[in-house]
Amino acid sequence: MKNNYEYLVSACLCGEKCRYDGKVFISEHIKQLVDEGKAIMVCPEVLGGMSVPRLPCEIKGGRVLNINNENKTDSFLYGAIKVLEIAKKYEITKAILKEKSPSCGSNYIYNGNFNKELIPGEGLTTKLLRENGIQVVSDELFH
Repeated sequence: MKNNYEYLVSACLCGEKCRYDGKVFISEHIKQLVDEGKAIMVCPEVLGGMSVPRLPCEIKGGRVLNINNENKTDSFLYGAIKVLEIAKKYEITKAILKEKSPSCGSNYIYNGNFNKELIPGEGLTTKLLRENGIQVVSDELFH
């Protein structure tokens, strides 16, 4: 039986408690895609073995560091690979991911100094998906 999944979506946008701070957020129009069976929720950070809550992480110098300067790059890369495997399994070619995230940011990420300053860039999952032909759109631009 063929699935009808069109999108991967960040689970944190659909009420799943997977954000770094453990808070719950729902984007109604993105969650509706899941409810209609058109999207699969993913959280690369949880898939990468990270806990909820967890220390904030940002990309600096090509590595993902937490606020205590601990290198978390391997967890982020492992989670990105898991998300790509899900996309391939279900033949999904589009993703709607959480902007500003070191995993899912598609246009902007934080600058790596933990001062809330944004810079142009993409998270590790977004980068891997795009390298594999998957279109990634920011949750902030999806309507």
